[in-house]
Amino acid sequence: MKIRVRRVEVDVSKCRRCGFCRSVSICHSPTECVGCLACYWACPYEARYVTYLTKRVERINIRVDGVEYEVPSGITVAEALKVVGYGFSKPGSKGVSLSCETGGCWSCAVLIDGRLERSCITPVKDGMVVSTDVEGLEPMRIVHGPEPHRVGGKATPWFEVDYSSYVEAAIWVAGCDLRCPQCQNYSVTYDNSSPALTPREAARTLAACQRVYGTRGVAVSGGEPTLNRRWLVEFFKVLSKLVGPRVRRHLDSNGTLLTPDYVDELVEAGCNNIGVEPKAVNVETYMRITGLSDREQAARYLETSWRAVEYIYDKYQDRVYLGVGLIYNSKLISVEEIAEAGRRIASIDPHIQVTVLDYFPAFRRRDLKRPSVSEMLRVKRVLEDQGLKCVIVQTSIGHIGPGDRRAP
Repeated sequence: MKIRVRRVEVDVSKCRRCGFCRSVSICHSPTECVGCLACYWACPYEARYVTYLTKRVERINIRVDGVEYEVPSGITVAEALKVVGYGFSKPGSKGVSLSCETGGCWSCAVLIDGRLERSCITPVKDGMVVSTDVEGLEPMRIVHGPEPHRVGGKATPWFEVDYSSYVEAAIWVAGCDLRCPQCQNYSVTYDNSSPALTPREAARTLAACQRVYGTRGVAVSGGEPTLNRRWLVEFFKVLSKLVGPRVRRHLDSNGTLLTPDYVDELVEAGCNNIGVEPKAVNVETYMRITGLSDREQAARYLETSWRAVEYIYDKYQDRVYLGVGLIYNSKLISVEEIAEAGRRIASIDPHIQVTVLDYFPAFRRRDLKRPSVSEMLRVKRVLEDQGLKCVIVQTSIGHIGPGDRRAP
């Protein structure tokens, strides 16, 4: 049979032989491209490009949830499931979902020949047996760390940071629903090759790190932690029991999937410290920053993140320490839009902690110039002029917070 297929090719003129595709985001179908796009999104030098062609392929037989189906060869398990009519859940839900589609978050994992595996990057094979019923199985996720940190994340309470002692023990999870060309943590975000951990395993390693360094908080960042909902909720349940009530349990998120019911479930699981990063106010700016090309999706993600800030404050201000993250680089966002974001936050509560990251050259935007310290101080003053009382800016010489207190 002939079908139209998607394939990824290499532009050798752009390839820097950096090894990223051999050690971090590796191909799970090296003999034949199945069009999963993991390497396309992960290549730091944009040396991969997508082509479409019509070709003759064999039809193979697979069994899905006890039923025999005939599907085209040369595609991923996820695509094969779509062919047979399986409906993936929405990202951020409790069901099997296509969230990062690069192999890091494991939200799409199903039982393949008796083993939990990611459907988004696994090639379909003749005779394969697939079960989509994974509710009773422990979810998995690729995890980096833990490591102790002296500054912490967007919602680490500023009054705890003294620059001399560790304030948080943190882990970072792979996979993200955004495609930021200047991703500041791309070696984690696009990692699909490191061993995956259960929520219990990750919680135990993080709790052990917290005990060793005596930190006041524990944190999970990414990538985007909220993609694998079952994993994250269970992680906070276990972590809360291990570290006890006096240790903050911090989630750093882009907020794109933090619907009210998800927030409720996380708080119930023990998360009491949430940083949300809307990044911007205007959809066009948000698309420029995040690399999203679908305007409708970008608008939905942006509004969800801002609504998450409002919801967390309105419902949980007595139980959750809230922080809001913005970004600044003159190539990506204007000072005027930063001021608009500041007014929106101040209208909720001027005392909400706001952290502004100075986006520097990284990943696919190595042409960016890192904002100067004076630029970031200007951003800080602009936000304070909107009435905000607790503004922290990241700079090349360290974080500068209220009262211009900074790292020595």
